Amino acid sequence: MSTTTSNPLIEQLQTLMGTDYVFTDEETRKNYGHDETEDYNFPPTVVVKPGTAQEVSAIMRLANEYKIPVVPIGARTGLSGGALSIHGGIGLSMERFTSLEIDEKNLQAIAGPAVITQVLREAAMEKGLFYPPDPSSQGSCSIGGNVAENSGGARAVKYGVTKDYILNLEVVLPNGEIIWTGANTLKNSTGYNLTQLMVGSEGTLGVITKIVLKLIPKPTHNVLMLVPFFKAGQACEAVAEIFRAGIVPSALEFMERDAIDWGMRYLDNVSIDIKDAVQAHLLVEVDGNYPDVLFSEAEKIMGVVEQFDIDEILFADTEDQKNALWKLRRTVAEAVKSHSVYKEEDTVVPRYELPVLLEGIKAIGKKYGFQSVCYGHAGDGNLHVNIIKGDMTDENWKVEVPKGIRDIFELTVSLKGTLSGEHGIGYVQKNFMDIAFPEVQLQLMKGIKQLFDPNNILNPGKILPDNL
Repeated sequence: MSTTTSNPLIEQLQTLMGTDYVFTDEETRKNYGHDETEDYNFPPTVVVKPGTAQEVSAIMRLANEYKIPVVPIGARTGLSGGALSIHGGIGLSMERFTSLEIDEKNLQAIAGPAVITQVLREAAMEKGLFYPPDPSSQGSCSIGGNVAENSGGARAVKYGVTKDYILNLEVVLPNGEIIWTGANTLKNSTGYNLTQLMVGSEGTLGVITKIVLKLIPKPTHNVLMLVPFFKAGQACEAVAEIFRAGIVPSALEFMERDAIDWGMRYLDNVSIDIKDAVQAHLLVEVDGNYPDVLFSEAEKIMGVVEQFDIDEILFADTEDQKNALWKLRRTVAEAVKSHSVYKEEDTVVPRYELPVLLEGIKAIGKKYGFQSVCYGHAGDGNLHVNIIKGDMTDENWKVEVPKGIRDIFELTVSLKGTLSGEHGIGYVQKNFMDIAFPEVQLQLMKGIKQLFDPNNILNPGKILPDNL
């Protein structure tokens, strides 16, 4: 596919949307050719910026006619390469879909896919409502990307992930048809659940152009504590024990020592005194509407963690302290990336298996000669594993590290876990899917893809293994 304006497809795209929304220059194409996945860049041949579902429909019809790949592109904050145009073609930027309506009567939000997640959350809060999913990149990621990847966040442990708040979707199919997948109701037992099929499909089955979300009443109080552990394995053990004590925190985050140290170096205005022997921290939050109940729950959590080898617990007394601790946790990935190229794996296991997973990851790192920095949503059993390139040779980075990643995933699945908790499979994890699924399940997924997209034009080369 040529990038020249004499190309018949590009001419038709310009006729459809005007020249202001069709881009073939190298700078724009390169800018839309990356997300936050390592240092990859796969520029689309042309970038288009539609503003309506009808324009998306027309683009998909043209792409089907010309058999040209189309890759939906959101805010480009993804970590699995889901928005990379690995086969060129049309980069379909959804950035103009910014409409947002809060329906106070029905406790719902109706949002365009380009609405930034934090903007949605704050708009709901202004009405006394709450949209709980809060990815670390909430200030820059879009709700459409969250739906595509089924994003989670720190508060998923109590409130669930994106899929738990999606009621209905307007979707443009690969052939250009526009459908609604469900209904704007809290219950729906009418036929197959196409809404949930779209959630987490990473833009491979349809292009989401409008989203109806469930909101809930906003909790009014919270208590936040930072617990230092002298042994990282014990921090992982404490996670399951907190739940066994009958407490369901609104957030329960794990950060090993390197993660918190790198975060503090990255943030000039956040500093915590940490003894040299401390290996890990748990960041624990409880929330609700009755402070007395929350303080009682916090005391129970203290009783659990004090059974382990810990240092003094830090309670965040003010909103500024709470915000500083959350900022530290949420910027760990940025801090790691500023230090080195890295690969981020998104393992998830039953929470009781976290100590075994962490110990195994460190052993695998020693075997293949790489350093890892681990942190994540421990309350969900979701451990992010940042594998640091550092001074590794390019050869070892390309050859040895993938072997180590396969070992990590095999360990994860052996512990009844799976490859990704919230980042998706996308481009970088697709060839590990055989670890999680036998052939029969992979063929079912392939069949679903073929049914929706027989010409394989919509985000091809994602999720499914190359050899399938």
